Parts: sequence; C-alpha cells; structure tokens
Amino acid sequence: MIKGLQRVSIIDFPKRICAVVFTGGCDFRCPYCHNPELVVGWENLPTISEEEVFSFLENRRGLLDGICVTGGEPTIHKRLPNFIRKTKKRGFQVKLDTNGTNPSMIEELINVGLLDYIAMDIKATPEKYNIASGVSANLEDIEKSIKLIIDSNVEYEFRTTVFPDFFSTEDGKRIGEWLKGARRFVLQRPRKLKMLLDAFKDRPIYAEGELNNIKNTLSDYIEEVIIR
Repeated sequence: MIKGLQRVSIIDFPKRICAVVFTGGCDFRCPYCHNPELVVGWENLPTISEEEVFSFLENRRGLLDGICVTGGEPTIHKRLPNFIRKTKKRGFQVKLDTNGTNPSMIEELINVGLLDYIAMDIKATPEKYNIASGVSANLEDIEKSIKLIIDSNVEYEFRTTVFPDFFSTEDGKRIGEWLKGARRFVLQRPRKLKMLLDAFKDRPIYAEGELNNIKNTLSDYIEEVIIR
C-alpha cells in the first residue's frame, strides 16, 4: 500500500508539521496528475512497511504533529482505516487527501474519529468531471463525499487544480453553487515538473489576475477561498 514517505512537510497539513505517506494506485487518470508514478506502474515501486513508517514516527516524536496520507488515492486500500488507527494510537494527527470516490470509507473514517483534516479534490464542474478525471466518474459518490465532509466536525478543504482546459473562468460560479456553504476552497496552480500526460506540461495556465477573478467569484458562495 505505502509506496513513498516524505520525512517532513510544512505545507501539506495546514498549521502542522507533518510527514507525507504516499499510497500507490488510483481510480482516476487525471492527465495533469503530478504523481504519475503512483497511478501507472505503481505496483513496481518498492513497498514501505507500516513498521518502517511507525519506527520513523517514533524517532520524530515531538518534532512532527502528524501525517498526511495521500496518493494515488488512499481510499482504494481496505487496510487504510487500520493503518490510520495505529497512527492515531501513537498520538499523531492524520490528514487525508482524497478524490471522494469512496464515500463509505470516508464516512467510516469520520464516524470513528480517525481524521483531523480532509482535503478533497474537486476535479471540475459536474459537466466536465469525466474529462478532467480521465474516467467515467460516479458523480453520485462524489456528491455523497462532499456532503459527508461538509456535515462533519472535521477540519477540511475542497480544492481544484485550475487548468483552463477543464476549468473556465465562468466555471467558478458553477463550482461555487455546487459547494455552497463549504468553509474552505483552494485554487491550486498546476505543478508542471511531471504529469501523467507529458503534453500537458506545455498547456497554458491562468495568470494571477485571472485566478483572483475566479477567487472573487467563489467567495460569493464559500467562506474562505485560497490560491495555492
């Protein structure tokens, strides 16, 4: 399940210093994915044992607040709840990055108090979801996850990697209406160092002024909007 470990991060878990645990495998094929090695061919990557992760965390006790579990898509792994449970028992907070395709697992993790923060990717407006995710997405599951997260007592954010190919400036209003009442939304600049489809490295991205216009539109519907 675990295919990577970043030993420290000050940006992946808001207001905390964390380690980042990368799981292999994903049910989406977003063309701009910046962790392509965790989406295609991830089975060939060396596996890091849970014991190795926990040993590392014990050695960083007092220096790290917690971990961010990301991927790939962590919720495709049935062992995820047990791994998080063991992490929490050791006194570390847990943030989950997810695409929202497994609402039943998200609900389980929330209900038993295993999450301290959730970041859910919103790939595009409902009409463009299949194009942005690279698969035939189950929007019913996406919407269930959105509702579960908004209704929970867990700190959270929704976030979108803003590519003009999948997100027009007018789409800010549509996303805002879809997520109306959410506490936090993050507009993410694309990371072009590596992508699932190399052709997207040369695709145009929004200028700062355009991102600010989208942010202002979203601010009519969502309490806090951030550009990251």
